[in-house]
Amino acid sequence: MKEPNRILFVSQQIFPYLDEETPIRTLNRKLPEWFQSARFETRTFMPKFGDINERRNQLHEVIRLSGINIIIAETDHPLLIKVASIQSARIQIYFIDNDDYFNRRKGLKDTNGVEYKDNDERCIFFARGVLETVKKLRWTPNIVHCSGWMSALTPLFIKKLYSDTPFFENSKVVLSLDNEEFDTPFNSKFAEKIIGGSILQSHVRGIAGLPVAYEDLMRLAIDYCDAIVLSSENVNQRLLNYAQNSGKPIMPYVGEDKEAHLKFYNELLGKNEEDEE
Repeated sequence: MKEPNRILFVSQQIFPYLDEETPIRTLNRKLPEWFQSARFETRTFMPKFGDINERRNQLHEVIRLSGINIIIAETDHPLLIKVASIQSARIQIYFIDNDDYFNRRKGLKDTNGVEYKDNDERCIFFARGVLETVKKLRWTPNIVHCSGWMSALTPLFIKKLYSDTPFFENSKVVLSLDNEEFDTPFNSKFAEKIIGGSILQSHVRGIAGLPVAYEDLMRLAIDYCDAIVLSSENVNQRLLNYAQNSGKPIMPYVGEDKEAHLKFYNELLGKNEEDEE
């Protein structure tokens, strides 16, 4: 019997863990359920923002996965992994946590509605934390689905930071484009914080030494992903043009059309309907 294909969902936001239900949050909850019903194995990760109620949502720390230190700007940041279940969907959600970056702060903005100055480092920590945890689980995905700008460094990390290991060698990275942007550009040292290991300055040439706006970050993600899906009806037109010019497969916006999602991902894996029988 063939091993099931595996999809790793790296999602910035998932309902019901963030109270307000939005189309993107709902889609991010439903996608793992859909693929599990189609006999895929899935793992789902999101940031453990401070406004996620641990008691109500029954989060608990996974000690065996916690304890990794992630270095950003020459500073060690301990990684905590927590997990909860959505019983109705029979799926588990893993949460990337750190006292400074996530647990003590709600969402992406402070109480005055100002975006956090270290959202750039939170973005790095989230993507690195997910991939380090998946490696520790020894769970190699066939597809990595990235939703939300906080997951935008995942394609670069998979293709370059982990290029010296076969772990992600055959993983295809899918980037979800939506209409939720950040307003305050990351500071000009963002690229410096990424460079290291197998990531060279040439890999981030387009943002090196410059403030990094939302479009800059997402163009970098498009450069290193294998396919793009549109998760909102109205996405940034300049980014859409950039994606189309990349020549990579693009799934148009289909809302909550389960079969369209399954068809696109199966085609990406080189599967057809006969393979499923």
